[in-house]
Amino acid sequence: MLVDTYPWLLEPTLLTLVIRTLMALLCAGVIGFERDAHGSAAGLRTHILVCLGAMIAMSTGIFTAMRFSGDASRIGAQVVSGIGFLGAGTIMVSGGHIKGLTTAAGLWASACIGLAIGTGFYEAALVGTVAVFFVERGLKKLKKKVHGRWDSDSVLGAKEIDKEE
Repeated sequence: MLVDTYPWLLEPTLLTLVIRTLMALLCAGVIGFERDAHGSAAGLRTHILVCLGAMIAMSTGIFTAMRFSGDASRIGAQVVSGIGFLGAGTIMVSGGHIKGLTTAAGLWASACIGLAIGTGFYEAALVGTVAVFFVERGLKKLKKKVHGRWDSDSVLGAKEIDKEE
């Protein structure tokens, strides 16, 4: 673990806060950029702000617990439940179609990445960012390829049936 090698990364100093802020910008920026590329309602700036807010909340929880005692996870728990309200605003239901669910899930994941950064769990933040990006970009391409094959098969099958009739 990175913090095992560099334990000072866990200390609430100006340097570690700058590192955490840069990580939040980078991690959420990757996810938000991908969402922007697809015209999502919550794009680059929204994802970055959610991740930064979660990082600041978790860092504040840890700082408060270190200085005044208490449970550092309480603020983080409120972020996890509170982000649902923001995510719910991106979900639209119209004519039986649901739109914005992936965006809402991405916002929630960005908040959790921010919480990981806020605690100094940098590896989880980086691995989580790569995983979220893969899910949003890589699986979308895979889904199109798979559905494209199924659609092609069904169209060919329909043409063959039409010829037989």
